[in-house]
Amino acid sequence: MLFLLGVARPLIALYIGPEAAASPGLLDSAHEYVKIRALSMPTSLLGGVLQAALLGAKDSVTPLVSILYSTIVNVSGDYLLVSKLGMGLKGAAIATLLAQLVGTAAMIGPARRRLLSKGSSLGLLPRWITKAAPDDIGARTFLKFAAPVLTLILGKISAFGFMTNAAAGLPGQPATLAAHQIALSLFFFASPFLEVISQTAQAFLPSYSILPTDGGKKGGSIDSSEWKRASERLVFRLERVGILVGAMMASVVGSIVAFLPGIVTKDAAVQTAVKPLAATLAAGVLLTAPVAVSEGALIARKQLSYLAGVYLTSTALLPPVLRKIRAGGGPVVQVWICFALFQLFRSFCFLGKILKDSMNDGKSKSENPN
Repeated sequence: MLFLLGVARPLIALYIGPEAAASPGLLDSAHEYVKIRALSMPTSLLGGVLQAALLGAKDSVTPLVSILYSTIVNVSGDYLLVSKLGMGLKGAAIATLLAQLVGTAAMIGPARRRLLSKGSSLGLLPRWITKAAPDDIGARTFLKFAAPVLTLILGKISAFGFMTNAAAGLPGQPATLAAHQIALSLFFFASPFLEVISQTAQAFLPSYSILPTDGGKKGGSIDSSEWKRASERLVFRLERVGILVGAMMASVVGSIVAFLPGIVTKDAAVQTAVKPLAATLAAGVLLTAPVAVSEGALIARKQLSYLAGVYLTSTALLPPVLRKIRAGGGPVVQVWICFALFQLFRSFCFLGKILKDSMNDGKSKSENPN
């Protein structure tokens, strides 16, 4: 955070390129926005840890309530600060900062009650206080899991960075870049609703990897194939829920851009520039649903190498296409078409892997009925 606050301006100028940086007021506005948003970095990190810990404790309600509070504050803040007080990007940054603070604060109390009361300190307190046993996870085990996950995170972040860089080099600045940033902000607004389903899969699916020995009231053992089928049913149930939620959020953000752009900006030129992005933004949100849910299911099943490979491949293919769009000077909607195709590729790979594994399990069962 301190590093970003110190060198934000030259980094932004380098990132957006000389064309966009030369636009009057654009660099100043972007610098002000980044300085405010940088203040939320510690809160975002803490929020991510709390959310993961609560989902690991099988509490999926608290993160959902946190997102609800965060959404209410964000939407209300944007309406008040941007629409009513005319604070523009500064107002949007403040609204997002407050939303993250409220969302994280909503998880602290439940996390302490559900986790600390059971002797867990989330790894934040020394063992002489918690009296906890030494961790069984060594550095090698941790890195084996963390390295592919880090690849996933970097793949996500870099994709949005490449998109913004391409948008900054297109004609029609600063309205073009402003329209792209509005679409990106709305996408980030919709994403948590899908990430919760992904993290729910990560929290609940690992329990199916351990076959119960107690058959319940009858005392018999549970068939392993039935246990696997139960796991598959849960995965596809989450996929359906994710697609339903994705369709709802796609319709919300698409409608805002197409019919109510005044909610997010009062600049007439930016409103005109952002309207063509409605359909592609909605498509990107919709396609993110199977990506997020399938990603959660594959992480839960420890298919980390496959996930990392898909992210590396898709992230490597994205920059050359975006460079061509930037060099061609086309409309910014082409950037979002590229993103929708990017999400389509990933959803095809992730869903295809899940379906293939399901078919292989069914084939193995038919060949070995006993």
